[in-house]
Amino acid sequence: MSKENIYKVIFHNQGKIYEVYAKSVHHDAMFGFIEIEDIIFGERSTVVVDPTEESLKTEFEGVERSFVPMHSIIRIDEVKKEGTAKITEGVAKDGNVMPFPVYTKTDGDLK
Repeated sequence: MSKENIYKVIFHNQGKIYEVYAKSVHHDAMFGFIEIEDIIFGERSTVVVDPTEESLKTEFEGVERSFVPMHSIIRIDEVKKEGTAKITEGVAKDGNVMPFPVYTKTDGDLK
């Protein structure tokens, strides 16, 4: 019986920290990006629904693979089983932790 790998990927996205679980994570398709495939969402049979996980499910609905910039990745762990996908605030409440600034081109920038 072959073991199926599960990865927990934590990354910055638009000022928030995303934590998702996936079956495949690699970097060979596009230079400077980490490719995340087969994102796993818990199929819960209980009535309790986590709104954060539901919003992530909606955001990634129909997505076959995501390419996350390498500098946005905080951590990738191989885990034994998946947990709950979630989104948290990107900056600590006390303001001591800030993500590395990322340049984003806008329409007003020089070409």
